[in-house]
Amino acid sequence: MGVSVSASTAVIVAGMFVAFTAFYPVAANGFERVTEGERDAHETALERQNTAVSIESATFNASGNDELVVNATNGGTVGLVVSDVSLVVDNEYVDIAADESWTSVDGTDDTDLWLDGETLSIAIPDASVDADLADASRVVVVTESGVSDGAGVSG
Repeated sequence: MGVSVSASTAVIVAGMFVAFTAFYPVAANGFERVTEGERDAHETALERQNTAVSIESATFNASGNDELVVNATNGGTVGLVVSDVSLVVDNEYVDIAADESWTSVDGTDDTDLWLDGETLSIAIPDASVDADLADASRVVVVTESGVSDGAGVSG
């Protein structure tokens, strides 16, 4: 009787060891993913908190060339990527990378970095997009983190 109790205890302990070796990596990976997701959420919230954008002007046809020109200033402490900025005109997305449109940061056309205190200028010809820019009344500039500012269109 003594040997069978010891043998069955050894079998149970071995089974628990095998089960634990299968369970531990799953639990560790799950914990790591949750921790990484929480860290990413905190970084995104911090970036959103440190981002500020304000539209200085939005004009259509100011120079007689049927262009919508939007000037926005990065007032936050986070550098932004110009190609990740979105423009919404009267609730319709407008691609700022359209063929004939152009962007510049403080007069420099060949940069994709929009640092704090700098002004981003976006010029979009009416003919290059599907939206009707001539009758536009409101524009919204949206950053990659979701921070946005809106303004009325003059001109």
